[in-house]
Amino acid sequence: MKNGQGRMIWFTAVCSLLALVAMPASAQDGPVTIMQLSESIAAQALAVDRLWIVIAGAMVFLMQAGFLCFEVGVCREKNATAMAIKNLIDWIVLSLAFFLVGFAIMFGSSSTGFFGTDFFLLDELPSDGLGGIFFMFQLAFAGTALTIVSGTMSERTAFIPYLLASVMMGALIYPVFGHWAWGNLFVESNEPWLASMGFMDFAGSTVVHSVGAWVGLVGAVLVGRRLGRYDENGKMVPFKPHSMALAGLGVVILWFGWWGFNGGSTLSMDDTVGPIILNTNLSAAAAGMTAFFHCFFFQNKEGLTEKMMGGVLGGLVAITACCNVVTPMGAVCVGLSAGVIHNLGFKFLIEKLKIDDPVGAIPVHGVCGVWGTLCVAIFGQAELLALPRFEQLGVQVVGIVTCFVWSISIAIPMFMILKKVVGLRVSPDVEQQGIDIASEFEHEVEVLDADLIALLQGQLDSANAGADANEKES
Repeated sequence: MKNGQGRMIWFTAVCSLLALVAMPASAQDGPVTIMQLSESIAAQALAVDRLWIVIAGAMVFLMQAGFLCFEVGVCREKNATAMAIKNLIDWIVLSLAFFLVGFAIMFGSSSTGFFGTDFFLLDELPSDGLGGIFFMFQLAFAGTALTIVSGTMSERTAFIPYLLASVMMGALIYPVFGHWAWGNLFVESNEPWLASMGFMDFAGSTVVHSVGAWVGLVGAVLVGRRLGRYDENGKMVPFKPHSMALAGLGVVILWFGWWGFNGGSTLSMDDTVGPIILNTNLSAAAAGMTAFFHCFFFQNKEGLTEKMMGGVLGGLVAITACCNVVTPMGAVCVGLSAGVIHNLGFKFLIEKLKIDDPVGAIPVHGVCGVWGTLCVAIFGQAELLALPRFEQLGVQVVGIVTCFVWSISIAIPMFMILKKVVGLRVSPDVEQQGIDIASEFEHEVEVLDADLIALLQGQLDSANAGADANEKES
């Protein structure tokens, strides 16, 4: 007997016992019918599934804290509070935008396979099944995509244009592509066009991570590089991070949350949850190791700690698409390759193309997201793929290209309009002093402004001068 069958028998037996204990007295007066027993078992199984999705959703939500710690840690101290508040604003804006329209566009009923047309404001959301729990789980996923954009544009982006871009991201850009790939997860009768072709992206290497990375790529290019990031010869100038210890804490929190990110995407507590979490962990560990040693031996140890952390995150992103179809050894192969690909992507995008991405989000979520989506066909077990291996690889490429084209085709005009109308960037003075100190409007941060600091410094200088004069007289 297979282990899965044995566990199912035990699960059924336990549920049957619970059903008999929980059954109302009126129902126990007569003999229990097979139909009553079956309905009770189904109700208990649904309750277990709901509990697991609530737990997994909470783990994914905790990733917001991980992103916050990582981004604040790798960026400069003078912008720490501003970055933390922008991460908080992401969730506030997304919660409302996804509730109003985003969820409906992504998971509502559709006849064309391009976007949903009901469940706006969660109206008429079915009460059976996962219901509102599914909404909260998917809201946490959308929050991940939005936070990626925040990281790529940090330390020089003004608050209002970023806020407006967040609304567009949560209400339109992410939900539309999400419907194309995942539109049948909630309404099974939907036929989203990418999913119908056989495109496979189990937990979102492309749907979540690449969408966020490509929108962030456009934003980073159009907002421009941070002042002083590259010297007159085009060489990248290292900026002192606020706290690599805080960034390391962020990576650990993200790693933990990813167990729920991938494990919860089963949408049920079944035999696949354990192997999926195992594959997730193995890929992250393998990627962190290869990123470290590749940087150590082949990249002159430049940014060694940051690249190791980015490698771990890249391994997590890469395994996200294929964690349900690869073996544990396959997961190790995905991670080993993702660590090196992350480092190469980092060097090419940030050092060669000189795209100023303060947190390295594009190599992690964009480059490794593409690789992970391809790994479905490369390392996935043939019997678990939707199509023959080479056909599957072709469909995966179609999904990757579609994601890139869709994301940038909306992001380019969006950021250009914002740049023209309200401006994308803070003033040079604000950027040099640090958004936390210099900006009065950005976030209403209650810190001393530059004038007060100058006044206090002047008073201190006067006091020191007086003390020196007294000392000379005496």
